[in-house]
Amino acid sequence: MLLEYERNDNPLGLCQAYELYQNKIYGRFVGKFSVDNVFILSAGWGLIKGDFLTPYYDITFSPSAEPYKRRRRVDRYQDLCMLPDNCDEEIVFFGGKDYLPFFHSLTEKARGKRRVFYNSDRPPMLPGCSLERFETRTRTNWHYECADAFLRGR
Repeated sequence: MLLEYERNDNPLGLCQAYELYQNKIYGRFVGKFSVDNVFILSAGWGLIKGDFLTPYYDITFSPSAEPYKRRRRVDRYQDLCMLPDNCDEEIVFFGGKDYLPFFHSLTEKARGKRRVFYNSDRPPMLPGCSLERFETRTRTNWHYECADAFLRGR
C-alpha cells in the first residue's frame, strides 16, 4: 500500500526518508551525491531510497532500546530492497554492528563493491564485503562521525 501511495501526490505530506532523522548527515549525503544515490538501511522498512515517502517510525535493532521499538533477528518483516537489481555501483555502509547482518543480506545480490566501515577491535564476518576500520573513542552513534569524515575526504 505504501508503494502505491508513493506513486500519488503525497496527500498526507509524508517525509522523504532522509528527512526523518535528526542528524543532518543524511541531508549532507543527499547534497553531495543526490537523493537518487542515497539509500537508508531502516530497521522498519529495509533498504529504502533516500526520497522514499515514509511515515514517522521508531524501530531499531539496538538491544538497549525499549522493547516495543526493538526489532529482533527472529522478527518477520517484509523488508524492501530498493537497490536496482543490476546495481554495479560501489555501496558504502555506515552503521552499527546490529545492522551489519541486515545490510549483508539485503545487498548480497549487488554486483559492485560493498565497503563497510566498522569500529570494533575485531572485523565483522561479512563475506564479499571490503572492511575498513574507523578508529574512534565514540561508542554510541560512532558511524555519524565516520560518515562526516568520509564526506570531508578523510
